[in-house]
Amino acid sequence: MASLFTWKVHSGGDVVAPDERLSWPRTIGIGFQHIAAMFGATFLVPVLTGLPPATTLFFSGIGTILFLIITQNKVPSYLGSSFAFLGPIAAATAGSGGAAAALGGVVATGILLVLVGLVVRAVGASWINWLMPPVVTGTIVMVIGFNLASVAYNKAWSGTGPGAGQLQAQGPLLGIITLLAIGLIAAISRGFIGRISIFLGLVVGYVVALVRGDVDTKPISDAKWIALPTFTSPTFTMSAILLFIPVVLVLIAENVGHVKAVAAMTGKNLDDQMGNALMGDGLATTLAGAGGGSGTTTYAENIGVMAATKVYSTIAYYIAGVGAILLALCPKFGAVLSATPVGVLGGASVALFGMIGMLGAKIWIESKVDLSNSTNLIIAGSSVIIGIADVSFKIGDYTFNGIINATLVAILGYHILHAMQKR
Repeated sequence: MASLFTWKVHSGGDVVAPDERLSWPRTIGIGFQHIAAMFGATFLVPVLTGLPPATTLFFSGIGTILFLIITQNKVPSYLGSSFAFLGPIAAATAGSGGAAAALGGVVATGILLVLVGLVVRAVGASWINWLMPPVVTGTIVMVIGFNLASVAYNKAWSGTGPGAGQLQAQGPLLGIITLLAIGLIAAISRGFIGRISIFLGLVVGYVVALVRGDVDTKPISDAKWIALPTFTSPTFTMSAILLFIPVVLVLIAENVGHVKAVAAMTGKNLDDQMGNALMGDGLATTLAGAGGGSGTTTYAENIGVMAATKVYSTIAYYIAGVGAILLALCPKFGAVLSATPVGVLGGASVALFGMIGMLGAKIWIESKVDLSNSTNLIIAGSSVIIGIADVSFKIGDYTFNGIINATLVAILGYHILHAMQKR
């Protein structure tokens, strides 16, 4: 264990390996960069879903540290809020079980991911590629993004979404300003600034709302400077847990892709850490859900920091994790985040949910999915329409929503139709 927390001082060259570190001031600076990279997305998920931002940030820091330990400091990563949880949390919260039932779904997702990690450690990860080829993975990711279109509309324009209130009369204006700011920042910026355009656009919208008097500042002034975050216990209902099954598949794909990306960047074979990475993210998600936070995933945002700096030192991620925990212990900071007007969130949601959906298309393109194949077109097209339209049905007490049904059509449809095509 002692060697696990020992890093050699980098002796020269452009690349800083995971088991190396720079001087402490420079290492701390890199850690702060990782905090900046993960922050916008990590706090946006709980703000959009109504979960406490400080609690999610707290478990994000703890989860990152646990992930690094479980992967033996070989997979430099930050675990932030996963956008894949947005739809299921919103659907579960709207049900009779409320937020507690949604947290139960997060816990169940984490446990299932741990079990998948154990299987991968035992037999390898080749079965994942068989179960979810790129046409299926891309379809599921696209559905998760586009299924949230009505949520973005309600927040930004109609003002009827969760959290809408008296200060939301100017919702369309705030949504449009926020969306325009995101687009302009993304268009004129390069590098790190461009990658956090949604966060910066949201800041612009927040400032405009503050000037207009559309931000309720009383909770901010009433909040303490230092205190533990709010913890909430989950409840478990099968109807809510079912909503989260597609999320497990997305997290598997995200973690496997992340490990492969880090392996390519560091030049090291990390196949032996694939199962550990899934277990680490599963444990982090389980802890987050058990305490009132949103589920986690390995962050591509922080891969961008590593690509820019060529510093893969895991001690920088420990610093980022500790920094996130310290920020979470400031309730006033959490109150500032929670006071974000719904219209501002709506403008950010339009961009964010659309980008999530288009990431599905990116998976198809990068994997060279054959969309001239009519079977692939039928599978992907039908699944996307089912997801966007939120085609749902009930069996007893269980509701199968659009994301679940689209996932079933994508996976079962692919394997059944392609098996028949080969005959």
